Amino acid sequence: MSFPLLTATAALPALGAIATAAVPAARRNAAKWLALLVSLGTLVLAAVALVRFEPGGARYQLTESHAWIADFGVRYELGVDGIGVTLLALTALLIPFVILAGWHDADPLETKSSRWRPTQGFFALILSVEAMVILSFEATDVFLFYILFEAMLIPMYFLIGGFGDRAHAGSDENAAAQRSYAAVKFLLYNLVGGLIMLAAVIGLYVVAGSFSLTEIADARASGSLDMATSTERLLFLGFFFAFAIKAPLWPLHTWLPNAMGEATAPVAVLITAVVDKVGTFAMLRFCLQLFPDASKWATPVILVLALISIVYGALLAVGQRDIKRLVAYASISHFGFIILGIFAMTSQGQSGATLYMVNHGISTAALMLVAGFLISRRGSRLIADYGGVQKVAPVLAGTFLVGGLATLSLPGLAPFVSEFLVLVGTFTRYPVAGIVATFGIVLAALYTLVLYQRTMTGPVKPEVAKMPDLRARELVVVAPLIALLLFLGVFPKPLTDIVNPAVEHTLSDVHQKDPQPAVPIQNAEAAK
Repeated sequence: MSFPLLTATAALPALGAIATAAVPAARRNAAKWLALLVSLGTLVLAAVALVRFEPGGARYQLTESHAWIADFGVRYELGVDGIGVTLLALTALLIPFVILAGWHDADPLETKSSRWRPTQGFFALILSVEAMVILSFEATDVFLFYILFEAMLIPMYFLIGGFGDRAHAGSDENAAAQRSYAAVKFLLYNLVGGLIMLAAVIGLYVVAGSFSLTEIADARASGSLDMATSTERLLFLGFFFAFAIKAPLWPLHTWLPNAMGEATAPVAVLITAVVDKVGTFAMLRFCLQLFPDASKWATPVILVLALISIVYGALLAVGQRDIKRLVAYASISHFGFIILGIFAMTSQGQSGATLYMVNHGISTAALMLVAGFLISRRGSRLIADYGGVQKVAPVLAGTFLVGGLATLSLPGLAPFVSEFLVLVGTFTRYPVAGIVATFGIVLAALYTLVLYQRTMTGPVKPEVAKMPDLRARELVVVAPLIALLLFLGVFPKPLTDIVNPAVEHTLSDVHQKDPQPAVPIQNAEAAK
């Protein structure tokens, strides 16, 4: 029996979370180091999975299948395609940086409202989120995926509500109330989506008689499972609604700015760079594969919603006064690009969307974590409270600029490749949508450069005059992320080689091919 690599990749952080939580309260630093070592071990296992994955091999690889709840046909089934293994690697890559960046975020407080913070609990919750997100990228049983999809809300709720940002204007009581509001809003939005998805999961089992993704997809492809049009559309909407909340897609996005604004910077990265990717990933794996006809039926409306997300999110980012909320609205715009690429139903669009998930995770992590270092020094999230930082902390300002330039998809940095592919893939099938989406690029340049100008340039404000530059631990967090942005910006081939075969499978599920050029090359040459 082969080594269960996928199970081990998720089990290690799960067991690490239990061990970290069990560390005695007096051994706070030991809990931090244990969590970091566990996350690095998980990264090693994820790297092994990435190396063992064969892009030209079977669609789902490293598979595992065991009976779980036999009476209801639920199995513990795992497997990864090129998209799943790439996002698994992204998650395992980002968690060590999240832990290092949040090294002191759960240290004891000396305020009237809270004189302690359970440090062990903070890092245990991060590891538990990692375990559930990784397993959700691996699950090929629909019911197993649903359990993970919902369960990850619990540790995220406590991370947002219990370990909020200390740089909050007003009293400690007001800060606690804002954190509680953001955490409850996050939980309620996602629970509503999960409940609707549960009804769709049950409906799918009634129709198909199985929870196995591969069995249902094979039955659909062979014609042995004939789903009524109305039934397929209702089931699709049940799944898509939950994924659109998690993604988040306009108008179901309003929980994200609150959650990211009130969470610590590392937890904000966990939300938008890791957890939210489960929503867009599930659109590719479940919506398109299980409900191909309904996916094509809903495409026009989804494209409109994606375009609204792109422009609306970018416009609100331009007008933000809070650094973290600006990044949150920018992420809403970026998720609009991802969903646009998915439902453009072209190889370039879906490859670009998958790369966008990876590149957005890295670029947002770089920008948000540097912003967190900046905010922790000044004690304020307001853009107006900064000015002239580049003169007193040039390394901090430089890394902040690179993260911002990656956010606006500057050529030479990784997000440019993915955004270009999304736009090309969209334009070939939906030219009007491709043109509208380009306005998001212009607005991204506006909100990024204005943010940098107002915080980093100009006269040095007295409050930042003695601001220290990045420390060694902070450089260890930021430098690898910037190096990845540069590497993948000039050489994305390692990722595209893994992703492209999976995209071809997805397009075959929905019976779509890339549109033919209006003027084929050979005809154009003959015309000359």
